[in-house]
Amino acid sequence: MWARRAEAAEALAGEHGAEVAGSFDELLGSVDAVAFAVPPAVQAELAPLAARAGKHLILEKPLADDLAGAEAIVDAVTGSGVAALLMLTRRFDPGVQRWLADLPDLGSFQGATGRWLAGGLLAGDYAASQWRQQDDGALIDAGPHAIDLLDAALGDIEQVHFAHRGADGLWQLVFGHEGGTTSTLTLSLRMPVQPSLVDFAVYGEHGCSPLTGRRTAALDCYAQLLDNLLVMIREKRVEHPCGVHRGLHLQRVIAAILKAR
Repeated sequence: MWARRAEAAEALAGEHGAEVAGSFDELLGSVDAVAFAVPPAVQAELAPLAARAGKHLILEKPLADDLAGAEAIVDAVTGSGVAALLMLTRRFDPGVQRWLADLPDLGSFQGATGRWLAGGLLAGDYAASQWRQQDDGALIDAGPHAIDLLDAALGDIEQVHFAHRGADGLWQLVFGHEGGTTSTLTLSLRMPVQPSLVDFAVYGEHGCSPLTGRRTAALDCYAQLLDNLLVMIREKRVEHPCGVHRGLHLQRVIAAILKAR
C-alpha cells in the first residue's frame, strides 16, 4: 500500500494488516496489480507509470482530469498489454447487466431519462474532497456513472445538445446518441435528499423499462470487477466493456459537456 501522505497509508494499512511502501516505485516493485483511489490528475500521472511497469490496473473514473491525460493512460495500457478496468461500479451489478440485456425487447428506442441526485458534497466523506468540491465536481465524479448507463442503454453518445449547470450545482443535460435517439440527465451531488435519488428509464415502441435503486451491494459489485480482471489476466484479454477505451469515450463526452455549457 502507498499513499501520498505516509500517515494515511499507515493508518489504513494498520486496519487491514497490510504493508506500506515508502514510494510509488517501491510499490510497483512489490505487486502485480495496482488499484487507484486518487484524484483524476494524480491518476493521470501515475497510471501510465504502473502500466509501463507491467502492472494490471483498477482505475478510478474519470480516467484523468483532461482528455490528454486520459489518452496517455490508454496509450500506456494498450502499449504494455496489461489488463485494466474502470471502476464503473453499477456496470458490475448483475441486475443492471440484466436490465441492459433486456432492453432490445422494447423494440425501437425512442429515448431515455436519468436522474442522479445525491447530497454527497454536503456531508460525509465527499465533503472534504477538494477535487469533488470544485464547480464541476458532480459532473466529474458521478457523471461518468450516469453517462455510462445512458450510453450503454441507447448506444454511443455522439452529441451534447444542451448542457447547463445552475448556481446550486444542478446539471441539466441532453445527449444525442447514435441512430438519432436522445436522452436527458439531471445530476447533482448537492441535493439534500435521503436516500439518494438515482433512477433511469428507457422508452421504446413496446413500452418503458425502468432502473431504480441499487440492486446489488457495492462490495459485491467490486467482487465482480475483480473476477472480471482475473479472467482478463488469465486469458490475456485487453478489451472489456469497462476498459480504458470506455474511459476515454466517457472523458470525451465530459469534455464536450464542459465545452457546451
